[in-house]
Amino acid sequence: MFSSKELKSYMISGLSSFAIELGFFVEEYAGSKGRFPPIKRREKKSLYIATIEKGHSLVNSLIETGRIDGLGLVVVDELHMIGEGSRGAILEMTLAKILYTSKTTQIIGMSATLNNVEDLQQFLQAEYYTSQFRPVELKEYLKINDTIYEVDSKADSGMTFSRLLNYKYSDTLKKMDPDHLVALVTEVIPNYSCLVFCPSKKNCENVAEMICKFLSKEYLKQREKEKCELIKNLRNMSSGNLCPVLKRTIPFGVAYHHSGLTNDERRLLEEAYSTGTLCLFTCTSTLAAGVNLPARRVILRAPYVAKEFLKRNQYKQMIGRAGRAGIDTIGESILILQEKDKQQVLELISRPLENCYSCLVQEFTKGIQTLFLSLIGLKIATNLDDIYHFMNGTFFAVQQKTLLKEKSLWEITVESLGYLTEKGLLQKYTVLSEEELQYNFRITKLGRASFKGTIDLAYCDILYRDLKKGLEGLVLESLLHLIYLTTPYDLVSQCDPDWMIYFRQFSQLSPAEQNVAALLGVSESFIGKKASGQAIRKKVDKDIVNRLYLSFVLYTLLKETNIWSVSEKFNMSRGYIQNLLTGAASFSSCVLHFCEELEEFWVYRALLVELTKKLTYCVKAELIPLMEVTGVLEGRAKQLYNAGYKSLMHLANANPEVLIRTIDHLSRRQAKQIVSSAKMLLHEKAEALQEEVEELLRLPSDLPDVEASSSEKA
Repeated sequence: MFSSKELKSYMISGLSSFAIELGFFVEEYAGSKGRFPPIKRREKKSLYIATIEKGHSLVNSLIETGRIDGLGLVVVDELHMIGEGSRGAILEMTLAKILYTSKTTQIIGMSATLNNVEDLQQFLQAEYYTSQFRPVELKEYLKINDTIYEVDSKADSGMTFSRLLNYKYSDTLKKMDPDHLVALVTEVIPNYSCLVFCPSKKNCENVAEMICKFLSKEYLKQREKEKCELIKNLRNMSSGNLCPVLKRTIPFGVAYHHSGLTNDERRLLEEAYSTGTLCLFTCTSTLAAGVNLPARRVILRAPYVAKEFLKRNQYKQMIGRAGRAGIDTIGESILILQEKDKQQVLELISRPLENCYSCLVQEFTKGIQTLFLSLIGLKIATNLDDIYHFMNGTFFAVQQKTLLKEKSLWEITVESLGYLTEKGLLQKYTVLSEEELQYNFRITKLGRASFKGTIDLAYCDILYRDLKKGLEGLVLESLLHLIYLTTPYDLVSQCDPDWMIYFRQFSQLSPAEQNVAALLGVSESFIGKKASGQAIRKKVDKDIVNRLYLSFVLYTLLKETNIWSVSEKFNMSRGYIQNLLTGAASFSSCVLHFCEELEEFWVYRALLVELTKKLTYCVKAELIPLMEVTGVLEGRAKQLYNAGYKSLMHLANANPEVLIRTIDHLSRRQAKQIVSSAKMLLHEKAEALQEEVEELLRLPSDLPDVEASSSEKA
């Protein structure tokens, strides 16, 4: 199953208990996790839960080992993601490969926000099933000034008057809350839950604080004990630290939810919201596309995401959170708008969903070039005619006349292959076939390494050059040099270093670490001049300087394993640092696979195995076995370890009821999921060892016949 990163861990946790009972394995493919090719099971089957990127690598490995026909079913959650940039391009090429190489694999795509279904039907050669059924009725409202209108498609204007807001506002409250958010949320909370979608992360925090300033003291008494527990657990999981905004809002049952939170914080807050300890989230649009956190009422603070006007698909995703099956009888959405946006909003609520378009050619290096490289590397298609034939079966081919009228599919194919050949990733040669010259292609060593490492082709030659240069003077007295080599290139352009912080960190480097910077051409005097605003004559590569800065962040994090202290040192949000760490762990795994294909980089292999593990978990070594269990993050691992659960075997044999009593803020559902996930992981490891033993004891099929060779001699 392909899913978003946010939903992945929830799916694995939820399915683990079924896996134990029904006798199958659930395997995670995300970040640096997952084996390529996957273990071939003889008795039990596996369910792979994968992100789009890892799902693509998984399918590639099954094709390469001739096992693609063993893939029975592929489920794509949120199929509309096929039209979303590079991830969409990767999803498209994955599905196209499955369709081309396997006649037995069934594909099921699911989405609530697709419009041009016919195009996808044609691409997937699929039947289309649709239903308007919704377990809880949804009512849509618009709010202009203090008037609320119900969305009504039958009305000429698209809306009908519903009611006037009846809430006594003081002059102070009017000034602080001109949109009447306090009135709207207090109609629902604390008895029911509410989500307020805000245009930006900062706005989420400001709105949460503003609402709490005007809530009555009665809200503090609601679930007071559970809220105190939540604050205590947030502190424990963050080495005694607590966000000052959350410290002020949680006592009222309110919290913000956005990418600036750490995974531990997010998990705790989501669990508290699901159990009713928290009744209100102020959140960004990412929550709508991620975890399933429904509410009685959903409020859209403005018809904007950042500065962009809301799209119909985004609007539907957000309001789709309203109404909790089995809890509410109705769900409500309220979009707050200003008079100036009225016409645009009326068009928004009445128009059809946006069409979904292929990104295969638009995402050049991550799309069509990567596809062609893997087609030739996997020997799916190695000549021009076969590659063109494959392209005719893509989503892009269905929409080609709409997306790129000026070029034919043949021209696009020839042009892309020419680019890969010029770049040294493919070699072109001719063969005589049926008295005709045929253009064939073979993958070069660099091409194979790039394809196996799933390296963005925009960076493959830069990576090769950096690794080659690293061999000339690899500094192993600290991890800094290796970390620099595995800091993701695509994050460098977004980096804007704080030069004073950079200089301070630089001045604290050991001689060995300063040697790393010198090898990269970055000196302390250069950073010092940047920090003091002096003119600089010497030209230094900006990308190298920025990448080294991000390497400092990662290096400090690995040394201290405390996101809070690193966040303060570098003046970066906790969530950004965690995303940087996750990206580095994933890229380190990619670089490892890249090096495995190039003999000259043999020295990196063992080093990168260990570095990838360090980046993946970023904790003390004793916590790593516990963090292999899905849903167990650093904070929870510390709690379990301190309570005496120090290994996978301890967790697999734990009693959920004892866990609940021993571990703070652990629900019965979470305890059962941790135990079942640990059991499944233990069974998986045991079976893998058993299969390895059987393989070692099995007689080789090519063993020479001793008796036959003796009689031949006679």
